[in-house]
Amino acid sequence: MTDLSLIQFSLIALIFAWSGFVRSGIGFGGALFTLPFLLLVHDDPLIFLPIISIHLLFFASTTLFNDQYLSQKKQNNKIKTEVNWWFIRYSMAIMIIPKIAGVIGLLILPVDLVNLIIFSLIGAYALTYIFDKPMRSQSRVMDIVFLVIGGYISGTSLVGGPLIIAVAMRHIASNQFRSTLFVIWFILVGIKMIGFSLANVDLQFSNALFLLPFAAVGHVIGLKTHQWLLQRDNRSFYRNIGWILLITSLVGVMQAI
Repeated sequence: MTDLSLIQFSLIALIFAWSGFVRSGIGFGGALFTLPFLLLVHDDPLIFLPIISIHLLFFASTTLFNDQYLSQKKQNNKIKTEVNWWFIRYSMAIMIIPKIAGVIGLLILPVDLVNLIIFSLIGAYALTYIFDKPMRSQSRVMDIVFLVIGGYISGTSLVGGPLIIAVAMRHIASNQFRSTLFVIWFILVGIKMIGFSLANVDLQFSNALFLLPFAAVGHVIGLKTHQWLLQRDNRSFYRNIGWILLITSLVGVMQAI
């Protein structure tokens, strides 16, 4: 990213601070709520996806450790796991092959086409937030369909979260939700990073380290507001974010075509 201007770097730093907040505050959205803004600053997903992936691996690990520590402390040193391992095994068995196919697609498809796919998907997600119609799985068949598509999209762009969450909401208790999702994101991102390494993609370690403090500030704020967000009606929050995402995705689509 050495060819970017100071203004672009500043915008990217602010966006990564936002990514840290939403990732820890609501348990998902670190890529979904930030990638479209990043692509408007610079339109190469292979620059930002490794950075987002490294940050997710780091913050998922620290958040899981913190959740387990607090759970143990509250139970008088008796560990009460908040990770639903059954759902992790169930979902990964379905997603693993589509995930690998998605990573391959990201590496071989033209950049403009990948950007068009990303912005189109985010625009579709935005409509579900605006109209308060979140995707939900109602059967095992829908589970499989959502997880296959979500796994593939996660491979190409890391924005398959809403489809995976649509299935998770049918199987996971609220106190298990964030920790279980973080484990799933950790596994999915780990697969993507292995793919990047095998394809000799620049993993952007130096840029990831430079942006880590900005993401960390947002992450800490998100951790402090997580319970507050859970205890309140978030529909207006998601609706406002939906409009912002929709406008951003429309601008991105126009740039990509």
